[in-house]
Amino acid sequence: MEISYQDFLAQAKAKRPGLDENRLKKVYLFAKKKHNGQVRQTGENYICHPLSVASILAGWGLDQPSLEAALLHDLPEMANVPIEEISSTFGEEVSGLVEGVNRVGKVKLRGSQDVEFLENLRKMFVAMAQDIRVVLIRLADRLHNISTLDAVPIAKQKRIAIETLEVYAPLAERLGMGRLKGELEDLSFPYIYPEEYTWLQEIAKPHFKYSEKNVSGIMNKLRQQLVKHGVNAKVEGRPKRKYSLYKKLLRPENNRDITKIYDLMAVRVITEDTSSCYSALGVVHQYWKPVPNIGISDFIAQPKPNGYQSIHTKIFDNMGNIVEIQIRSEEMHLNAEFGAAAHFAYADAKSHGASDKKLQEGTAFKITDKMSWVKQLAGWQNQVSTASDDIEDYKLDALSKHIYVFSPNGDVYDLPENSTPVDYAFRVHSDLGYYIQTVKVNGRIAPLDHELKSGDIVEVQKSKTIKKPNKNWLRFVKTQVAKGKIRKVISDQV
Repeated sequence: MEISYQDFLAQAKAKRPGLDENRLKKVYLFAKKKHNGQVRQTGENYICHPLSVASILAGWGLDQPSLEAALLHDLPEMANVPIEEISSTFGEEVSGLVEGVNRVGKVKLRGSQDVEFLENLRKMFVAMAQDIRVVLIRLADRLHNISTLDAVPIAKQKRIAIETLEVYAPLAERLGMGRLKGELEDLSFPYIYPEEYTWLQEIAKPHFKYSEKNVSGIMNKLRQQLVKHGVNAKVEGRPKRKYSLYKKLLRPENNRDITKIYDLMAVRVITEDTSSCYSALGVVHQYWKPVPNIGISDFIAQPKPNGYQSIHTKIFDNMGNIVEIQIRSEEMHLNAEFGAAAHFAYADAKSHGASDKKLQEGTAFKITDKMSWVKQLAGWQNQVSTASDDIEDYKLDALSKHIYVFSPNGDVYDLPENSTPVDYAFRVHSDLGYYIQTVKVNGRIAPLDHELKSGDIVEVQKSKTIKKPNKNWLRFVKTQVAKGKIRKVISDQV
């Protein structure tokens, strides 16, 4: 369905009442004229696509230059409009975003051993380090394209879906954009695993129906009790994402048994502020008992590396079923749904004291210390060789599923899944891995090749002198940093 300019404008104004409507209309008409006569594979006029991308960004609350760049982003490739013309007509900031979006768009999944893929991926992180909006526009572009993938020739559908699942969805997750990550995965799922998708639909439908009915009763009672105890909060339910459910069913402990999945329908409590989250938790546990051992995870006190904050508690309902309840403030909810888009939105930057000059220059959208991993990935430009091992290491650090572990002091560190204490040591400090005497995980001595899990507390007990890494460490470490440090010592010894 084609979106109208008026619908887009209304959505943009709802988030940003101070929009320059005359300029935005000028940008739109310019793009519409240049795309005149072009038709998408869906049969729609081509302008529908940039307008849809701009509409997605408006929903995320991004600034006017981002919306303008979204409207113009396909002109260089699709209409042969030079960047210089965009710059002279609409200014350097907008043309710079358009140029960056086109550069990032060259990231193609051409095979895990392809050096060109690595280089393009690295360019994407360089662009992110310079201005996060470039990648946010590209993510919105991918979301709209994958939502209309059925119009693309069948021979291309699976490749595009795999690229979305392996590059863009993990990137959204690392940026804390939970809703976008889930949408990209679910839209890609039926094109990559059609049989599994059909199987999941069939087995899940009756369980979702039962779970929804059960959770509805819990939500109603919870609303009543929150009001009774003076806690101002919204209560809503959400079904588990299909691809997320599929991956969970594949775990050995679940063995494709859907009755072992406790969060088919999660209940969400959204409060006014942080203190109200803990008040709401008290109300929940007053009426429902938490499940022993797996009951509570407090990601407010100890946020995930991508900034996610919430309290998760699993409780027994009145029929012995296990239900997950997530409690977060309104601000935490926005960050959980939109992540970096919410964090870097113009209004958010303004509320935190960004000067008008910084906002006009776009420097309010630079990467902060909390997202230092972006700078680290961008900075590997001169450190990664063309060897296949290095390509895999880079992809692992950049796009794999990440876990979070804690130091004994409560500092949080993110690492690729299945990382080891050696990876952790080099992540904490560039030289700590050279001084490992012993390692404790959750208070117990652990081997150096121990695979860490999210939530582990890791303690490295240092030796007084350097203990040179063993070349066998290369067999189990996961991060590019750790491998690079180990290889350096080994090469120096030769």
